[in-house]
Amino acid sequence: MSITATELKLNLGKYLSLAETEDIFITKNGKIIAKLSNPYQDRVDIAKSLFGVLPADTSLEEAYQERLNQI
Repeated sequence: MSITATELKLNLGKYLSLAETEDIFITKNGKIIAKLSNPYQDRVDIAKSLFGVLPADTSLEEAYQERLNQI
């Protein structure tokens, strides 16, 4: 998403919320001058990729023990 610096100033709260899920490029005089983004997005994407890795009938304790046995 691309917005002007003036739009950002007028609606900062709205764009801070949107930055949690998407990058926002701020423009001034038609040129991109800044990028507003979530610094933890990479971590969120990694965590989301792990959902469903363990079978539903496996407990956390079983998974932990299996992991220890692999070391």
